[in-house]
Amino acid sequence: MHPRRAPAFPRRWAAVAAIGGGLFGVLAFPRFGWWPMAAVSVAALSLAVDGRRARTAAWLGFLYGAAFLVPLLSWTGIYVGPAPWLILAVAFATFFALLGAVLTVLTRLPGGPFWVGAAWVLQEALRDRLPFGGFPWGRLAFSQADSPLRWFAAVGGAPLVSFVVAVAGGGLAAAVRCAWEPGRGADRRRRLAPGVAVFALAPLLGLLLAWPLMPAPDRDGRTETVALVQGGLPDLALKFESRAEQVLDNHVAETLKLAAQVKAGTIARPSLVLWPENASDVDPFDSPEAYAKIERAVRSVGVPVLVGAILNGPGPTHRRNVGILWSPTTGPGAEYVKRHPVPFAEYIPLRGIAEAVSSDAKLVTQDMVAGHGDGLLRGGAGQGVAPIGDVICFEVAYDDLIRSSVSAGAQLLVVQTNNATFGHTAETYQQLAMSQLRAVETGRAVLQVATTGKSAVIGPDGRVRTESGPLFAPAILDEEVPLRTAQTLATRLGPWPEYVLAGLSVLGIATVAWQARRRRRGEGEPAFPPSTAGTAMSGEMVHQ
Repeated sequence: MHPRRAPAFPRRWAAVAAIGGGLFGVLAFPRFGWWPMAAVSVAALSLAVDGRRARTAAWLGFLYGAAFLVPLLSWTGIYVGPAPWLILAVAFATFFALLGAVLTVLTRLPGGPFWVGAAWVLQEALRDRLPFGGFPWGRLAFSQADSPLRWFAAVGGAPLVSFVVAVAGGGLAAAVRCAWEPGRGADRRRRLAPGVAVFALAPLLGLLLAWPLMPAPDRDGRTETVALVQGGLPDLALKFESRAEQVLDNHVAETLKLAAQVKAGTIARPSLVLWPENASDVDPFDSPEAYAKIERAVRSVGVPVLVGAILNGPGPTHRRNVGILWSPTTGPGAEYVKRHPVPFAEYIPLRGIAEAVSSDAKLVTQDMVAGHGDGLLRGGAGQGVAPIGDVICFEVAYDDLIRSSVSAGAQLLVVQTNNATFGHTAETYQQLAMSQLRAVETGRAVLQVATTGKSAVIGPDGRVRTESGPLFAPAILDEEVPLRTAQTLATRLGPWPEYVLAGLSVLGIATVAWQARRRRRGEGEPAFPPSTAGTAMSGEMVHQ
């Protein structure tokens, strides 16, 4: 047998490390929000797969993914039962199985922590797109909304943030491994130093980036006062649509209240009012009564209102999730149609299988169709509304949807969302963290408006300036926000940081395979011997 390096953990403890790493990852996300745990989580998985064969590492990666996604996504089963939730978590845990196999291959190359970061970017790039358009929830970047590492988003977007977090975790894993290996004094310190430096430098570099990237104060540019209306409603689980008129009535009532406060001079007059997704579940173009209610609310406040509505068609079996810019003088105008409807929620692929898994799939009687375009909404001449970029609910998780509207000229970003079907869970807080990261990534203020919370105004620095109170309660937020036209480096680079890092990961895998093939031909070694963890993890060799 040829010499190979001993795994970091005995076999019986590797699974424990992988599962523990997944649970550590959950702690990095809201509601916990302990962002350093993201790097610790990466380190735990890196150590678990270190020195393992690819097949074993894939199994350990799957355990990590399940331990991470099952608790993180528990809100998906709050009303529909455990089957859809567990199927979702287990299905996407397979991407972490791939990650485990890739990690144990790539960390044979010099510069182990770099390859750890590249492997994570590759995994997230695939999971963001597959299947049915992907599900980006739980990306490392989305745990860093309150971390110094968030500033990397302005340079290379969410993929670069995930890369830096994973590199830091790889450095920590290298340091831990070196600490366990034999050695004394200067030799041990020499081997420990690179890993410790990588782990420590990541947040320090983030702090240094904050200085040149910090947005200018509001007073140095144009601003606009915007009001967010959160209508609130009782916690009706999946039955809120059966009282759709109440949802609309609540938003009308809160808008009339806003108009009265503006008239009384108790709050500043906004130039734009935002309603959330599904504020009108009754199609106002099919219901004269709903149309009249919206028209009354818009005219009372006297400024354009972005109305979230569900519109019927095309045809009897489809509908659209829409934001309508409704003018007090000319009525409904520019529309944004949600471009990424949620599979198995807003439309049902594989309907027969879905209904067998959960009878609640039968509640979706009309499949939502996807919109097109760049998400940019303009108020038109005389409306006094700056160009806004609109996304609806889960779309905030998708890089290209956010980037397209900013590239098209959006000076302000809006996230219309309806979180009523997730109850009092962490979902709305996890979504808010994504909106915070998008603010830094684009250099734009982000306004998240929800039917039941959390609604929030987020500055271009990613900080929450004001937010709604208890979930399911009504709220009005009225805030002056900056308008921005400059584009961050992340916006200008587009998807290229992700493409390059993921591509390097693939190139690294090909390099190891080529080297193994040459070694096998020359020496008869296996094509994929167990991994090392790069030069930073060099140490004891054993014979088996």
